[in-house]
Amino acid sequence: MKLITEYNGSDIECTITESADGTRKHMIEGIFLQADQQNRNGRIYESSIMKPAIEKYMVEQVRTGRAVGELNHPEGPAINLDKVSHRIVDLRWEGNDVYGKAQVLNTPMGQVVKGLLEGGVKLGVSSRGMGSLERREGSMYVGKDFQLATVDIVQDPSAPKAFVNGIMEGVDYFYDGDRLVAETAEQTRKVIKNLTRIQLEELQVKLFKDFLNTIT
Repeated sequence: MKLITEYNGSDIECTITESADGTRKHMIEGIFLQADQQNRNGRIYESSIMKPAIEKYMVEQVRTGRAVGELNHPEGPAINLDKVSHRIVDLRWEGNDVYGKAQVLNTPMGQVVKGLLEGGVKLGVSSRGMGSLERREGSMYVGKDFQLATVDIVQDPSAPKAFVNGIMEGVDYFYDGDRLVAETAEQTRKVIKNLTRIQLEELQVKLFKDFLNTIT
């Protein structure tokens, strides 16, 4: 499985409501995902694959209050609670579009989002998920194993795209029990596990020498 991210070019709308005690609530809403059409990354999510993924996310994450996202994409599929900026409260289908609504939280990253929105900065959203890719008829299709991880808030679609394609999406992931592990880490673990005692000692000496070279 690979980490798959998709930037949605549509600007999200922000509504700000104020309660009687002066508390302000920031909500964002717009198209979060799209199906049955080739997106800007050249990938196609068939509705037969996206619909069960959305329903699973709604049941397990949205309706249980666990559907949180970050400001800008992290380096992997895991949600970093210290970077959370918003909570997704609804996803609904309108044709081939999945409209979403999220509440900006009073977290450090949420405060940054609020400041940007109140300053007139145009923000967008980008989905983050896991799945396989299959080339058919000249197009890249997302596989049946697709799982939606979250929808993040992003500002510049070009920089995240370059970063994602170069680092994030180039890594394969697999499930170790119920935990996603990067394939590169597992390969390293297997190599170390198969070393003899002497080879392991030689490796430890080499790594220690390499460390010393970095500080001298």
